[in-house]
Amino acid sequence: MNNAEIADKLAAETGVTKADAKKAVDLVFAAVADAAAAGDEISLNGFGKFKVKDSPAREGRNPSTGETIQIAASKKLTFAPAKAIKDKLNG
Repeated sequence: MNNAEIADKLAAETGVTKADAKKAVDLVFAAVADAAAAGDEISLNGFGKFKVKDSPAREGRNPSTGETIQIAASKKLTFAPAKAIKDKLNG
């Protein structure tokens, strides 16, 4: 499922136009991205939590040459589903 399909479903179930539904979907995802960029935890009741985790710099190997390389530190966005979602997935 992609953003357009989510917007179509929202429009069908709420009676708003597809354009308004697309704007709403885009705003929600933009708000999540902005909060993540600020380092905030995003908690959606009944759905789950998005958290930003730091990945430290480390040494790695180039698989084609075997040469040792430095992998830079980075940030990752992780998701932990809520119990309701886990239960729905596992029947």
